[in-house]
Amino acid sequence: MSAPVVTGPSVQRAVTRGRVRRGHRRRLIVLTLLVLVVAVFATTLMAGHTFYPARDVLRVIMGERVAGASFTVGTLRLPRAVLALTAGFSFGIAGVTFQTMLRNPLASPDVIGISSGASAAAALAIVTLSLGESEVAVLAIAAALGVALLVYTLAFRDGVAGTRLILIGIGISALLDSVTSYVLSQAGEWDLQEAMRWLTGSLNGTSWRETVPAVCAVVVLSPVLLARARDLTALQLGDDTASALGVRVERTRITVIVAAVGLIAFATAAAGPIAFVAFLSGPIAARLVGTGVSLLVPAGLVGALLVLVADFTGQYAFDTRYPVGVVTGVLGAPYLVHLIVRSNRAGGSL
Repeated sequence: MSAPVVTGPSVQRAVTRGRVRRGHRRRLIVLTLLVLVVAVFATTLMAGHTFYPARDVLRVIMGERVAGASFTVGTLRLPRAVLALTAGFSFGIAGVTFQTMLRNPLASPDVIGISSGASAAAALAIVTLSLGESEVAVLAIAAALGVALLVYTLAFRDGVAGTRLILIGIGISALLDSVTSYVLSQAGEWDLQEAMRWLTGSLNGTSWRETVPAVCAVVVLSPVLLARARDLTALQLGDDTASALGVRVERTRITVIVAAVGLIAFATAAAGPIAFVAFLSGPIAARLVGTGVSLLVPAGLVGALLVLVADFTGQYAFDTRYPVGVVTGVLGAPYLVHLIVRSNRAGGSL
């Protein structure tokens, strides 16, 4: 005999209180993440081999000339910090978009070939075509978009199944990684150094020329994803359920894929494929905020915080300066292995 279903005003009040608590918790966590991002961003501008007080940093940002600080802060630290924040936010919000849409934590641009496409194109542009930085960036953006279209097309069969898209993406990623390895094996010493600096994911030598396009991409494309946040959350319930709730499934999926890939492409073109930020941001945000709500903003802030902290750590925490991609790779690789092992032990599939 089945247990009776309890309904009534008391249950409705309990449900309402639960929603309010979850809303308060989400807002508190988002505010905390925002404060942490601002604090770390300010620290990266003030601290380093030379410390500048907040007063001098603010004067530089306002356009005043401050002896020593104008060059160190205005020319070296500020574009680097802005790109770290922008790239981290882009990787975070785009990564959780794929993970939410495909209902799988492995559905990250790192895994499904988008970053590999940009990397292969950049290596080819640097080593074989001897192109400049602007041309490398354009080719990387085009390749990321092209690989995303290819993976989506190959995975489409009466809709897009998450597992099928991931497996196709992993195969294409492996192919593109082989292309990158071959191109690097043919590179001269100087081209090899330049290509490896880009492929590792590095903010060294950042200027406003690389930073501004990435910032513009965030300003234009992030609102597109945020406007689709409710529909994206509905897709977690499955295509049929989302369609029954009034979501135009394929239109929503194509829109968010284009916006997310655009963010990944511009961030990768500016800073290189910073490893595992897109992969880690969503699960960390989900642990903090909980399920059942949009993770776009929390994941973006987590991504920004990861890149800012990793870059600052790589610069000053060790005797040798490490690119930001090395630090994030050290954090992300064990988590990827853990996720795959846990899925295998649970008898689940990717």
